[in-house]
Amino acid sequence: MRKSRFTEAQIIGMIKEQEAGMTTADVCRRHGLSPATFYKLKAKYGGMDVSDAKRLKQPEDENAKLKRLLADAMLDNIVLKDLLGKP
Repeated sequence: MRKSRFTEAQIIGMIKEQEAGMTTADVCRRHGLSPATFYKLKAKYGGMDVSDAKRLKQPEDENAKLKRLLADAMLDNIVLKDLLGKP
């Protein structure tokens, strides 16, 4: 998955600029992103504070870690079966 070049705090700041009265086109031009990207980020982070966004990210990181652990365990299981000669 591609990492965003903006942090959660920057994204929320952009949304707050637009909500404060700056036009969407000006916000996009100032930060160098397309209006479609802005609206996608607004749908995801709209109405959040920075602390809320960090809390949203925490389960995603934990889920990725658990998936890696599961993949390692499954690989170990396959290697052990091959060593024992069981199909």
